[in-house]
Amino acid sequence: MPTNDKDFKAKLGTLPIAHQRHVAAQFVQRVFPLSNDFRLKAALELALRVDVPDVELAAAYQTANTARVESFTRCGKETDWTAQAGHFVAKAAVACVRPAAEGEFGNSSLAWEAAMSARMARTCEAVATGEGTENSEAEEQYRILTAFLNS
Repeated sequence: MPTNDKDFKAKLGTLPIAHQRHVAAQFVQRVFPLSNDFRLKAALELALRVDVPDVELAAAYQTANTARVESFTRCGKETDWTAQAGHFVAKAAVACVRPAAEGEFGNSSLAWEAAMSARMARTCEAVATGEGTENSEAEEQYRILTAFLNS
């Protein structure tokens, strides 16, 4: 099991793209209740499937990206931490179905991108509820990856 982000990122980067999508979708499912946008749910369900045609991924990417843009617009100029959490869920879902060559973090994996956005969603939730920024999302992601690798 990875015990730090360096190992976690390295292990994610070795996965084939279909497996990255699957693990990434599992990361996002943990924070999905912070959004509940049905368009994102459909993208996550698609990312969990094996051998998804490129045309379906492209359509899911477009739809999820529209949800991401709309969630950003809802955040407004004043920070609403709950809305911000929903935006990061949308951003993580977009990473699950985005074309592999379009990563925000350069050459890193789409699973890493989804993991980081899911963590940001959890952090926003913690701030919104007044719990501070302590959370165990990283450890849960390490556990998810380990379970996937062992299956």
